[in-house]
Amino acid sequence: MPAELEQISIDIKQLIATYGKERNALMPILHELEKKYHQIPDHAMQVIADMMGIHAVEVQDVVTFFHFYNMEQKGTFIIRMCKDMPCQMQEAKKLADQLEQKLGIKFGETTADGKFTLEWTSCIGMCDQGPAMLINEQPYTKVKPEEVSNILEKYRKENK
Repeated sequence: MPAELEQISIDIKQLIATYGKERNALMPILHELEKKYHQIPDHAMQVIADMMGIHAVEVQDVVTFFHFYNMEQKGTFIIRMCKDMPCQMQEAKKLADQLEQKLGIKFGETTADGKFTLEWTSCIGMCDQGPAMLINEQPYTKVKPEEVSNILEKYRKENK
């Protein structure tokens, strides 16, 4: 077993020891794996299912239903913007254009250095404070396009 797959299995075992094998533990376990690996690989879904005594398709159903879990590798910092109408009416398009320009990628892409991924998502619960975005779990509200450079610079300096 390759080293990364072995480490994922060890991590899952530790997470199950922390959260338990009950079904309500599935999302916290997936959340922790997503934070560490920036994805939920197929192998991890099978290991979780085996250790929790459920079918792998049940784990996959959760991973594919929620936008914040990824089956493919994403950037260290995932920038999510709401694509729903209230946010779009608050000049989210200008903010999105600025993000694409500063990162040199389009939505749905990851920077070559693996640091940033841009994603559209459904409501992030901040329509009254738009335009808004999430960078991983950190919300940014009422963001002006001219603030993008400073926000991105903060994350570029982080060593993750």
